[in-house]
Amino acid sequence: MTDTDSTWDIAQVARMSGITSRTLRHYADVGLLAPAWTGHDGRRHYGRPELLRLQHILVLRELGTGLDRIKAIVDSDDQPTVVALLRDHLGGLTAERDRYARLAATVARTIDSLEKGRPMTSEQIFDGFDHAEYEPEARERWGDAAVDRSNAKWEALGKEGQQRHLDTHREVVEALGAARRVGLGADSPEVQEIVARHYAWVSLFWTPTEETYTGLTQMYVDDERFRRNYDEVAPGAAALLRDAAAIWAAEHL
Repeated sequence: MTDTDSTWDIAQVARMSGITSRTLRHYADVGLLAPAWTGHDGRRHYGRPELLRLQHILVLRELGTGLDRIKAIVDSDDQPTVVALLRDHLGGLTAERDRYARLAATVARTIDSLEKGRPMTSEQIFDGFDHAEYEPEARERWGDAAVDRSNAKWEALGKEGQQRHLDTHREVVEALGAARRVGLGADSPEVQEIVARHYAWVSLFWTPTEETYTGLTQMYVDDERFRRNYDEVAPGAAALLRDAAAIWAAEHL
């Protein structure tokens, strides 16, 4: 039998692709990736076309694309349409990447203060920011109300609340590190609960969508400064958060 004629069961595909069997089953449930056939024992099998489709899905997921958008792209059989969709989406992703890079550079300026646990006022948070460049962009993108609301939420916490917020993030990072050290998978209930806590922590200031949340956790892996904050607790913790967030967001956002 040639590789063209071969099929692989769900466990083999999970091992080759690096994603979990649970994720593969979820992709089938949402109509994203159906198996080629299912055996009498219920085990799912995938052929070469399914592997290629999965590769396409994973590439788009790595770029931070939401599952609905991924499905629209991979469901198109028209090659020019696929290319056009990819080019259009790549343009948007590039713009988002540049925006995240600018925000990451700005946030990096405050990391030392955050790690030392010193509560910061909104003025201190923006200290070192290029107000002429960043605040107008934020206000244009999210509106004055959203920016003012975010500042007000931080101020309303008070010094003790601000410290608790910093402590919560440290607890999430340490929990991820512990999960990584004992080998828990991204789809394990324990890790999924950690992701829920992380999402709640992020949501103090804004409410991410599936795409923006998975994009944020992808940035944690791509940007060494953010990755270090997680991986210093346990190597691979940032990647574990990213992979677990993709599963959690697909089910909850």
